[in-house]
Amino acid sequence: MGKGKSDLKADIVLKEYWRNNEQFADFFNAVLFGGKQIIKPDELTDVDSEESAILEHKEYAESMKASRDHIKVRKKSSSIGIEFTMLGMESQKHIHYAMPMRIMGYDYGAYKKQHAANAAKYREGKGMDSDEYLSKMKKSDKFRPVITAVIYYGEKPWDGAVTLHGMLDIPREMERYVNDYRMLLVQARKSGLNFHNGRNEDFFHLLEILLDGTISKKEAMKRAISYSEEHNTEKSVLMAVAGAANANIDYNAFEKGEGKMCTLFEEIAEEGRIEGRKEGRLEGQMEGRAMEIIETGIELELRKLDILERLQKKLEISLQRAEEYFKMFDRRAV
Repeated sequence: MGKGKSDLKADIVLKEYWRNNEQFADFFNAVLFGGKQIIKPDELTDVDSEESAILEHKEYAESMKASRDHIKVRKKSSSIGIEFTMLGMESQKHIHYAMPMRIMGYDYGAYKKQHAANAAKYREGKGMDSDEYLSKMKKSDKFRPVITAVIYYGEKPWDGAVTLHGMLDIPREMERYVNDYRMLLVQARKSGLNFHNGRNEDFFHLLEILLDGTISKKEAMKRAISYSEEHNTEKSVLMAVAGAANANIDYNAFEKGEGKMCTLFEEIAEEGRIEGRKEGRLEGQMEGRAMEIIETGIELELRKLDILERLQKKLEISLQRAEEYFKMFDRRAV
């Protein structure tokens, strides 16, 4: 039996999609290597099941899993032994103007935890010189690299910074002395990536259609339906598209519709009508409360600034919205 709204959320469906090693590997091959098949699916391990020295203990794995949307460890044999790399993926449905700093924090946290796990071996300082003991690591110790990619699923073009420098107000003559940090950003609306995995191709192509701001929503839906029918897109992909689009749909109904794109749009449209009715009711309630606050303020002969302040505080709204309500319900202005 399929899961419904109550126990299967859009973000969970999206996470399930990227849990697949073939899709995950194909994505990072496209982002890092232009589509060359460097990372193999069988080299990837979910971080919560990895028990090598890279993780050291379960608490580390659990904390990594809790802070990241997706993270896997790549293990590859080489002439020097086993190579490890952590691959992290963050999903963003809204522009985050502090994202480079957030990713820097995630990556630093991964290195910090590796250092802590490594340092635990040297509590007594045996076999270490004074510098090594101070550092809690030997000169020969090396940590595992961390690579994090951000997938942005929003309709608007990303207009935030993609580097730490982009967030800073740096005098030009000092710029080269301020350390930078760059994040890997993929915009689903126009990724331009070279995929080999058919599911990934369909997933990103459908999102490019649906997030295309140059055409109407109706036309985007028609094109998406046509594409999905022509390519016989798998249900798991369509459900992931719904998750990326943040569509809170009834997946039971979607499954009964045999996973067709038109069924997906019918569910999204119905959800939109329900949400619209809810928003309309909430807006009506807000207007009623705003009118009461304004009329009471006028009767008490309060200043306009005082009434605006009360509106902002009691309704938790911006000054601009308070001004709109005041203009709407100030009887003296009639």
